[in-house]
Amino acid sequence: MARSFGAYLEAEGITDRATVLVDASGEVRYSASVTPSGIRDIEALVRVCEDLDRGWVGPSAGFDEPRGLPDGVELFVKDRCTFSRWAMYTRTNLHLEDRIPVRNVTRDSDARARLVQLGGKDQAPALVHGGDVRYESQDIIAWMVERAAISW
Repeated sequence: MARSFGAYLEAEGITDRATVLVDASGEVRYSASVTPSGIRDIEALVRVCEDLDRGWVGPSAGFDEPRGLPDGVELFVKDRCTFSRWAMYTRTNLHLEDRIPVRNVTRDSDARARLVQLGGKDQAPALVHGGDVRYESQDIIAWMVERAAISW
């Protein structure tokens, strides 16, 4: 794969740390290298993806209804919280915007009070379903991915 995108460094025998974004038609829409020792700017890549998505005029693939996602799930987030952003990105990437409502505890005192009532503290991100409250972003993301899995 790296060779096909020109990202394999033959002399070194390693793959470049490159990002290649391909649209639904198979066209490369973006590519960038940060070199093998570089670090990607994830926030900038998200902006690029959002810009490409907004500009896409071709057909969109349909998405299966998420299976295993119970009713009554809520995602509590805070402004300027990297972990909250990760949970929100996952919610968007899995097309769960209509299934998992978001409550911002920074902007909404009622949301903060509800989170404290449900989980005993106002830590966010927090994913609430039934009597279960998950606070760790990795656990929240794994839970959403597991329940939104599409059968191939």
